[in-house]
Amino acid sequence: MLFDPLLPMRCPAPGIRAILVLVALVLSAAPAMAQVNWRMTTEYPQNNISGIGLTSFADRVAARTNGFVTVASAFDNELKINSGEMPRAALDGRIAGGDAFAGALSGLDPVLGLSTLPFLVQSVDLARATNLRARPLYEKALAARGLKLLYVTIWPATGLWSDHAPEGADALPKLNLRAYDANSSEVMRAAGANAQFLPMDAALAGLREHRLNAFLTSGDGGAGRKLWDFLPYFTAINYAMPVSIAFVRSDTFAELSEPMQREVLAAAAETEQSQFALLTHRTIENYARMRDNGVRIAEPAPASLVAALRKAATPAIATWETQAGADATAIVEWARQQ
Repeated sequence: MLFDPLLPMRCPAPGIRAILVLVALVLSAAPAMAQVNWRMTTEYPQNNISGIGLTSFADRVAARTNGFVTVASAFDNELKINSGEMPRAALDGRIAGGDAFAGALSGLDPVLGLSTLPFLVQSVDLARATNLRARPLYEKALAARGLKLLYVTIWPATGLWSDHAPEGADALPKLNLRAYDANSSEVMRAAGANAQFLPMDAALAGLREHRLNAFLTSGDGGAGRKLWDFLPYFTAINYAMPVSIAFVRSDTFAELSEPMQREVLAAAAETEQSQFALLTHRTIENYARMRDNGVRIAEPAPASLVAALRKAATPAIATWETQAGADATAIVEWARQQ
């Protein structure tokens, strides 16, 4: 019998064979062990409450996963993807996800516009309780479109920025106003203002070109954008306490191992809690910053102005209720009774 020099390689000893099997397993698993990086975006500045949330989430995810999952954050609409465009951008693979203003997502499902319903909540605690009840509906609406909800951020109350002090309802027809979703645009037009729903970039361009003389947004949104350069008056109408919603593409999330998924969701839950804690003093801090920059704040707002807006809001809310379904309407009815 001739000696076969390849025999030791073809029939390795048991110990060597075990080592080769282990090496093969490690090599086959290597692609799954590669670091995951999510590109996420917000159309708001980093010092805005939305930007703070995205920064916090990125830090917590990296810490909890020991750097296995990282988030590359883009702020101030750096990627030219506004809130309403984020779901499509995620599904197209341009981003993994983002933090989007919920009102701009109401075209996906009316329930996502619940938090922008006018004069529904007038306190931080009620806003939190209402959104906790609505959260499963938000999750369902996003999941139906291939998106995974991560965390919700409640914004400070919406007010009216303007280039002059609106002293009553008769000031509304003089406003060329940027609204932040379809509902608020409808309400403001019904009250007499010339209002249109515009993404932030388009709205800021309209402001610089003097086509707009008023903004519907919070002190947070206005301070982050330094609206005082054009609109030195803020009227605290307490229109709504809207939310932004952070999400990631569902299949991107599903690609993670179950332990990593749990850590990401834990990071998201911690972010939601820290965002709510931030809200507690946010309005006071914003008002102080606004006053430091020459903004004149009217609080409370003129009674006739608020009355006109409340009256104009009734048809818009009724229309929303017919579109949003029984579960969402039940949450609104609960909030009204609080």
